Order: sequence, then structure tokens, then C-alpha cells
Amino acid sequence: MEGAGTVSWGKLYDYVANMLEQGLGYPRASAAVTAKVLVEADARGHASHGVARIKIYHEEVRDGKNDPTATATVVHETPISLVMRGNRAPGFPTSGTAMEKTIEKARASGVCMTVVRDSCHFGMAGYWAEMAADAGMIGWAFTNTLRASIPTFGRERLLGTNPVCVAIPIGRKPHFMLDMATTTVPLGKIEVAARRDGVIPVGWAVDEKGVDTTDAVRVAEVNRFDKSPFGGQLFLGGATETLGGHKGYGLGLLVELLTAGLSMGTATFDTYQDGCGICHCFQATRMDVFGDPGEIQSHMAEILERVRNSPRAAGQERIYIHGEKEYERREKSIKEGIWLDAATWRRLDEYAGLWGLARLAP
Repeated sequence: MEGAGTVSWGKLYDYVANMLEQGLGYPRASAAVTAKVLVEADARGHASHGVARIKIYHEEVRDGKNDPTATATVVHETPISLVMRGNRAPGFPTSGTAMEKTIEKARASGVCMTVVRDSCHFGMAGYWAEMAADAGMIGWAFTNTLRASIPTFGRERLLGTNPVCVAIPIGRKPHFMLDMATTTVPLGKIEVAARRDGVIPVGWAVDEKGVDTTDAVRVAEVNRFDKSPFGGQLFLGGATETLGGHKGYGLGLLVELLTAGLSMGTATFDTYQDGCGICHCFQATRMDVFGDPGEIQSHMAEILERVRNSPRAAGQERIYIHGEKEYERREKSIKEGIWLDAATWRRLDEYAGLWGLARLAP
């Protein structure tokens, strides 16, 4: 693709951190953690959550929904729980602080669950759950989002893509890590399609009349700007109960209650009104509360190995365990550079021009 190219992890990180600091007024520490998570997403092959999202954060700051200088505060606390208010601060430093506190309490008490209200977009959920797994604990990360999806048998866009992420250490890298939207795809993938060729597969979304659509640009615009309250993304399983759409919808509602519900925060259908209003839920659990951590991790690794080595379908070369593709893609990106498509490069150039910064060179 013309204009596409690769760039080293460190160079892209420095560039995006400077862009956030100089262009959006993020304090240095906030810019650093935000840039790290965004670059990690691109390094792992998830352009939907990568550096191209600079556009969204610019719009949030411009519209007064995201205050780069704000910091999160604790509003309720027990030995095994926290409730935090984001105070419209960027979701990345807020989530970093929340997960650090969650891990600290889990070290002392065995487990901790933290909920956050009045935050902003926190990027790739896997980054936060992985913090706990890197500390030898089971990590959980959930969030609600802007309104993007419709309930089973409904027409109105009420819920978000509401991702679920669980990371479990198994004694060696990569961790087992299930990181998934409860919709068929995250909104970011539709936005990537809109930037590239404008087409999405049937089954990802429906239009305002509830009819299947392949128009990525229209779906992205409707979701982002609320041009209509109707139509939007479909939950896992699709529009009906035939293939289990009610199950994906139930998972989305579960995330809504664990994030907005527990935190007394803003439900997805009211986010991005006064502030971003995004809510998160994090958890860390020490593995020794179940017995010897080494033995448990070895047993889990054996279970995964049995699945990995099971007979493959015709024409398939490998059975993957969740987290492996991203880990291997990251290893390749570290060695060969992070590939950015032409649309992402143009977006970075656009904002470099807007803020009077040097353009990123491959």
C-alpha cells in the first residue's frame, strides 16, 4: 500500500509521546503511558487500538470531554476493593494507577477488585490485564464504551462493544490472554476499515432499519457522532438467537453492570455527554490462594498443550492459544519494525501539520 511503512518501536513511542505532550497538553507521565499502550497495540497487530486513535483523543480534548491535566481519585476503599473517580482524566494514566493499586492490594490480601467511573478510553484491555499476569496473578480488565451496539431484538444503539479481558500466567510467556469485544468486532476495526477501503463483512453491523450493511464509513460515522439512535454493531452471535446473539448481548450487559453499575458511573447509552463518562473494572488475584502457584501454572500449561496439539482441521497448519498471535506479532515488530498502513501514516502527518511538529519518517 502506497505510503505504508515500518518504524521502530522506540521511534514510534517517542514520536507519539511528544505528539500527545506538545499537541494535546498531556503531562509527560500521562503522555508516556498513553503512547506506550498505543504503540503496543500496533506492535501486536491491533491497529484498531493503535496510534491512529490520536484523532479521537484530540476530539475529546477539543470538546472538553477529556482533561489531560486531571488525575483520578479514590472515593471508596476496603482491603480488597477500590472505587475511583477518573475526573475526566485520560483513561491510560487512570487505568495504570488503578491497576497498580489493584495489584498492590492483591499482594497484601490475595485479591482486589477496582471499579472506575468518569474516565476516558483506556485503549487495549489486554495491556492492563497483562500487568497482573506479569506480577504472577490472574488479571481482569473490562470497560464500557461509547454507545455502539444494539440489544438482541432491539433497534436502538444502547450498549458498547464492552470488551472482556482475562490474563492468566502459565509459567512462561506468552500468558493465556483472552481479550475480546462482546460485539463481533471492536469499533476500532470498523474505523480501520473505514480508513482503508470502506467495506466491512456482513454480520458486523446493521443500518438504522436493522438491515445488514457493509458500509464501514456509515457505521463509523453513526457510532462516533450519534447521527441516529438506531442501527449499529451486532453482538457475538448476530442479530437473533439462532446463532447465540443473546449470549453476546448478555456478556455486554454483564460488562455494563461490572463497570458502570458497580462504580455508580455512566451507562454506555449516556456516555460522551458531559465528559467521556467511561467506566472500567479491574481485578487481580494471587494464584497461591488456590494452592502452589508453580504446580497450578504447570497444570494449566498442560491443558493448553493438549488443546494446541490436538488434530487440526483440513488445510489448517496450527491451533492457536489466545495471546500467542499477539505475542509473536510483537516479537516480529521488535525485530523488523512496526508496520503502519498508509491511512495511519496520513493521520499522523495530519496532526503533525496541525500542531507544527516534524513528520514521522519511516
